[in-house]
Amino acid sequence: MNKLAYTVCSLLLSFLLSGCSTELKDYEPIEKPFDIKEYFDGKVTAWGVVQNFSSKVQRRFCVEIIGTWEKNRGTLAEKFYFDDGEVSYRNWQLIKQANGNYTGTAEDVAGTAIGKHQGFAFQFQYDLLLTLDNNTYSVSMDDWMYQIDSLRVMNKTVMSKFGIEVAEITLFFDKTLPIKGCQP
Repeated sequence: MNKLAYTVCSLLLSFLLSGCSTELKDYEPIEKPFDIKEYFDGKVTAWGVVQNFSSKVQRRFCVEIIGTWEKNRGTLAEKFYFDDGEVSYRNWQLIKQANGNYTGTAEDVAGTAIGKHQGFAFQFQYDLLLTLDNNTYSVSMDDWMYQIDSLRVMNKTVMSKFGIEVAEITLFFDKTLPIKGCQP
């Protein structure tokens, strides 16, 4: 491939890829915007999959969440049940800021997570400390939640390392079946 064709192809690819990223401002305000404080108050159950960089499903899981709030401070106690028998826990400490955004910390999160919302969408970004084969790695999480209705939320998370996508997580949250939870 000659140098001019390579340059043109590279510029065209860069232009096309730059238009592919989603921004929070793409979701216009609606009559009743997604309020995670309201949605994650009480019991919620979610089901999901973890896919590797080639979209192959690596794990399936269910998570039971109990959210409690006192004014603008909340706790999300999460219990994960994976298809290989592993059970894990995460406890989020969330704070709703004066500007309506959220910050969050958890035992396996490096630093502070930042959450922003617009319309029916909520974006949560943080660095997760992931343990694999007795080694801990920090991976960037770009977490997007989309409220379907007052009882259901879809979630898509891109996990990346050094800016390269290594996995994708998809979840479906449902408040209509929290009593059953993850048990068969």
